[in-house]
Amino acid sequence: MTNTLSSIAKRTGIVALAAIAAVLVFLAPALAAADFAVITTDEVKKFIDQKENVVLIDARTPEEFKEAHIVGSVNIPEKGFEQAAAQLPADKKTLLVFYCNGVKCGKSKRVAQKVAPLGYTAILIYKEGIPVWEERNLPLVTGPGYGKKIETTKLRPNELDSLIKAADSDYVLVDVRDEAEFKEGHIPTAINIPAETLATKSTTLPKEKKIIVYCNTGSRSYLAYKKLIGLAYPHIYQALFAEWKEAGLPVAGPKTAKK
Repeated sequence: MTNTLSSIAKRTGIVALAAIAAVLVFLAPALAAADFAVITTDEVKKFIDQKENVVLIDARTPEEFKEAHIVGSVNIPEKGFEQAAAQLPADKKTLLVFYCNGVKCGKSKRVAQKVAPLGYTAILIYKEGIPVWEERNLPLVTGPGYGKKIETTKLRPNELDSLIKAADSDYVLVDVRDEAEFKEGHIPTAINIPAETLATKSTTLPKEKKIIVYCNTGSRSYLAYKKLIGLAYPHIYQALFAEWKEAGLPVAGPKTAKK
């Protein structure tokens, strides 16, 4: 049973925290047996801005939490749950919001499922999690490892061309430039997801496939690559459109025939 906080608000006609918590208390048995209600980035931000009585729970590993986490959140990971659960509030009616590494990360739900039987009756999942929060430039507590330079796994033009010609379905090629640039010309088989919205739109990218990101010279695809690491994609590659064109390889789009 999956609901958004917005849908709860529409049905009740109110957005006050107490009213939301009351609705969740009513729904608690069904939610414990099935899914948890989902909250959006804007709704989490509103709770923080209005200093509502909400406990944000980061369900990622302690290492991930130390690197960066949402301001005010506590770390209750799946591994070591018994010890970390001591941070839960005494009041079982307190609204708890769980988050992790984005829409395809299951840590927040699994930890919430451990918390629900303890008697907590108001549980929400912030499914978009850290990747979208970071993408929106919202406040984070960051550690010394945050923003550390990484080495990407690169695909050279001939390697990418061979993959495309093999008609291999085991990859998704993502052009992370702007829509206008994509329409001007792009590598054949590519889809367009601009780097600044990649975390938000990552639901379209299957984790079981290779994800290849590219831009013109590397800056935006590097950003996209780092976001995919945060989203826990296991097979990520980076390519460069400039190198593709320099190699004289075909470009798809309306400008194909033009030099």
